[in-house]
Amino acid sequence: MGSLIARLGGLRKWLPETLLFVVLIGGIHLYHTRDMLNASEEPAPPLALVGLDGAAGGLQAGDDRVTLVYFFAPWCHVCAASAHNIRNLQKISGDEDLAVMMVALDWQNADEVRAYVERHELDVQVLLGNRGTAKDWGVSVFPTYYILDEKQRVVHRDFGYSTLAGLWLRTLLAG
Repeated sequence: MGSLIARLGGLRKWLPETLLFVVLIGGIHLYHTRDMLNASEEPAPPLALVGLDGAAGGLQAGDDRVTLVYFFAPWCHVCAASAHNIRNLQKISGDEDLAVMMVALDWQNADEVRAYVERHELDVQVLLGNRGTAKDWGVSVFPTYYILDEKQRVVHRDFGYSTLAGLWLRTLLAG
């Protein structure tokens, strides 16, 4: 019994720091998501941009697949760390069930984006966004991503690194 009381005393020592850490992380998350689109019954904003291949691309009316819209910057190290998760998500989900599109923001030229895509061996639709795209979609940090349901409504939003399992589960729950 004495040992249990001693352990609880030690826990009280770390509890304030742990709570402070949780509050700080929660505050940072709230700050970064403040301008992001919220889940809604309305469709997400239009997304009609030019792809790396010069062809028009983006959200298509009537596409009834769950969609991952992933905003990145070619210089972003967290984006680079999670690029293989995006590539593998498309492979395990298949084109019939999931549409994956990446939107480059904060880029200098198309060759910079093309080099990023080649370096990470991405085989998904990559669109060239701009400041207006970032504003319309509430993107202020990289990476930022949205998962849209089959009616193109936002059902999940987040930023930062996400594991393959986390992305896959979120897309499954959206369908």
